[in-house]
Amino acid sequence: MAGHSKWANIKRQKARVDAQKGKVFARLSRAIIIAARHGGGDPAGNFQLRSAIEKAKAAGIPNENIERAIAKGTGTLDSDAPLEEVRYEGYGAGGVAFLIEALTDNRNRTAADLRAAFNKQGGNLGETGCVGWMFDLWGVVTVAAPHDEEAFLEALLAAEVETYDIVADVAEVRCPVAALEAVSNTLNHYGYHVLETERRWLSLNTVEVSDEETARRVLRLLDALETLDDIQSVATNAVISDALMEMVDV
Repeated sequence: MAGHSKWANIKRQKARVDAQKGKVFARLSRAIIIAARHGGGDPAGNFQLRSAIEKAKAAGIPNENIERAIAKGTGTLDSDAPLEEVRYEGYGAGGVAFLIEALTDNRNRTAADLRAAFNKQGGNLGETGCVGWMFDLWGVVTVAAPHDEEAFLEALLAAEVETYDIVADVAEVRCPVAALEAVSNTLNHYGYHVLETERRWLSLNTVEVSDEETARRVLRLLDALETLDDIQSVATNAVISDALMEMVDV
């Protein structure tokens, strides 16, 4: 049931890079737009929107920016360039699969930017469906790592979920996306501090990256993709050991 998620480690290390590159505001604003588009503009009745707003406020995004993002999502803000959700797929070095979600007002520009990023790191942007079958969309609730794992299991059973990973000082609980709010509320009820809730594409199979050059190319591609303005999320099936991560100079 419990395990060590190497991809979660990569994700956490890249989060630091995101902050350094000043992309946090744009990424969180796009998350609000998407949540409002799918579930409406009322946070009280839209858990995804409520979560996105909480993250935005924690990052210091002004209220007027949050309101503008909600208006964009619900279509109440006039715009000459409507935003479109697009999913892209491709392969990086070593046959590693990448699944990318974008929110863009220009598909051609976004595709060209992605193609350039893939080509530079020895990969290629593929056709729709080339790697999508390797991933499933899940909800992930992150809480502080429990001191008593048996008690934590009782809380998980009450939340009707059984899959989790303990990564460093946090536990990541996996559930269906539709159950995110219920699982989050149950864990809160049992006294666990919920740090984050999110939708995440998780790979059904993984590719073990064992050499330094391939790891470097994969991580550089990940960096390049996440710094593009239109990109909302990036998932990969790469597994890179902690020891190799320490060796790689990105």
